[in-house]
Amino acid sequence: MPRQLFVTTALPYANGSFHIGHIMEYIQADIWVRFQRMQGHTVHFVCADDAHGAPIMLKAEAEGIKPETLVARIGAERARYLEGFHIAFDNWHSTHSAENTQLAQDIYRKLDAAGLIDRRTIEQYFDPVKSMFLADRYIKGECPNCGAKDQFGDNCEVCGAVYSPTDLKNPYSTLSGAPPVLKSSEHFFFRLSDARCVAFLKEWALGERLQGQVANKAREWLEGTGDKALGDWDISRDAPYFGIEIPGAPGKYFYVWLDAPIGYLASFKNYCRKKGIDFEAFLADPHSEQIHFIGKDIIYFHTLFWPAMLKFAGYKVPDRVYVHGFITVSGEKMSKSRGTGISPLRYLDIGMNPEWLRYYIAAKLNANVEDVDFNPDDFIARVNSDLVGKYVNIASRASKFLPEGRLVASEFGRNERTGDLLKAVQSHYEAREFGKAVRDIMAYADDANRKFDLAAPWQLVKEGKAERASEVATEAIEAFRAITACLKPILPDLAMRAERFLDCATLTFDSAALPLGPGHRIGAYEHLMTRVDAKHLDALFDMPEPSKAPPTQPAVAAAAPPAPAPASASASATIGIDDFMKVDLRVARIVDAGPVEGADKLVRLTLDIGEAKPRNVFAGIKAAYDPAQLVGRLTVMVANLAPRKMKFGLSEGMVLAASAPDGAASGIYLLAPDSGAVPGMRVK
Repeated sequence: MPRQLFVTTALPYANGSFHIGHIMEYIQADIWVRFQRMQGHTVHFVCADDAHGAPIMLKAEAEGIKPETLVARIGAERARYLEGFHIAFDNWHSTHSAENTQLAQDIYRKLDAAGLIDRRTIEQYFDPVKSMFLADRYIKGECPNCGAKDQFGDNCEVCGAVYSPTDLKNPYSTLSGAPPVLKSSEHFFFRLSDARCVAFLKEWALGERLQGQVANKAREWLEGTGDKALGDWDISRDAPYFGIEIPGAPGKYFYVWLDAPIGYLASFKNYCRKKGIDFEAFLADPHSEQIHFIGKDIIYFHTLFWPAMLKFAGYKVPDRVYVHGFITVSGEKMSKSRGTGISPLRYLDIGMNPEWLRYYIAAKLNANVEDVDFNPDDFIARVNSDLVGKYVNIASRASKFLPEGRLVASEFGRNERTGDLLKAVQSHYEAREFGKAVRDIMAYADDANRKFDLAAPWQLVKEGKAERASEVATEAIEAFRAITACLKPILPDLAMRAERFLDCATLTFDSAALPLGPGHRIGAYEHLMTRVDAKHLDALFDMPEPSKAPPTQPAVAAAAPPAPAPASASASATIGIDDFMKVDLRVARIVDAGPVEGADKLVRLTLDIGEAKPRNVFAGIKAAYDPAQLVGRLTVMVANLAPRKMKFGLSEGMVLAASAPDGAASGIYLLAPDSGAVPGMRVK
């Protein structure tokens, strides 16, 4: 029976562009959706911008624009990414919409009527200058445990202590710099701890709707006691706030995480209106399925609050929540500043084939909550070997042995291995075991190439056995067609061009099991895919040089060569405190130092600034310092300077040094903090 599927991905926050994590998730969901459609199922695939909350309001304020303008600007750039990577959503909407307002307020009213909304007075820090309550991220002060300054309102980056904002010493607002004051306010809470919610969630979350690892995590939350017991959820925020007003509560707004998942329904409702679909009837149909693809960082919201909200507001609850891990680069967490970030837009702009990435991600994905690692060398080898060397190569080689492109009778129709492949791949796709599907497909491609090589049609032609050579080529073309059908959800554009080459009907798994038959004529072969070049990856990870850096002076070296000092302090242009605060100065310990081969002025420094991995910096101080004597010293570095790719390697910051007015090498003085400072402390 054909399925009716409503599929979503997590909503991206509308204060910035897509990152590679978004693209990975969308590719995963898009592959699964395309597979379902190949099976003849009806799929409605939607998403939206998560457009509310304090961060968007404050960013818009800083830019001097309305939040709506910021959201619209971010939304306008989405299509370029989605179309660029062949991600085919049926509808893209926004949580800042009439549909989301209506649905959020309806769900709230029904939860309130069910006795699941509490009103409680709480004390919270308030910024008297900005006239707004402050979330933990907007409060800093001295750590109550170790005394470290400039720590956030929830935990200390120096000693690791966890605390409440009210525990901070000398707290201040990061928005205005003013000391916050405690102020009482009435907040609204969703009673997730209610026995009805707990009973429902134990049935819903601990059934077969979640992966095993996710269900186990949900069990910890649902069966916790004391401080670990399931808590109620603060769903309100006070004005000023960019969001949806709570009905009957002037000056109160829904916390962004309440209305964000409702955006799934809002986007679908918007789509239904455009397509003439009965929104309520679809959700009420017991045969319809609601599927969510999300990252592992938002499990709590999607496996507890979201299904409970829907259940007790009388809406359809999710049938499945599929959770995936993060994406890393060569085993490291994504970081633009460390040169381990992948910009999706840069990927497209430098001309890399989007289907290379779709294939590579698919080959790495499985049904577990595991991170996907992007390794540049593996990326090159896998794409070139699998897609070009194994798959595309079949069509390129075989087409040469078919006079006028006509197929002949072959053994393909009685090839049981093809039927087994098609069944196995369908099973893998359904289970989201994309990596297993790719392995089976490429094993089949290996077998097809091996058969072709053993039959040696070029030799058959020399021996006057052209008809037999055509049989071999026909079987290879039929195998290519079966592989194309299997790869079609992953490589939609390549599959479409392959279908044109084969001059066949749109491929499905059923049609791929049957031969085209003798007499069918294929088109002239045109190159279907190029190889990845190492230069592509160099360009992808190459950091653009700072535009203000003089071309003759390395922007990452410490005053190398030192520029003449200004005649007086008054000759320097003045800056404001905001300009100075943009520079992130950190205490660094030199854990290793050495000369740089081929460089007269540079020293290579390995610096510990309290991060998981030391930084590598090249500094122009060789004439003034013996590298061996630098090890163990403390210095100061610019931690947020864009990394620069030099011929000696990647330099990830700049150490600070003073220089003599005449620029003499002997007058270079490396800056050092006083004793007691530790790596990672911020210099202000």
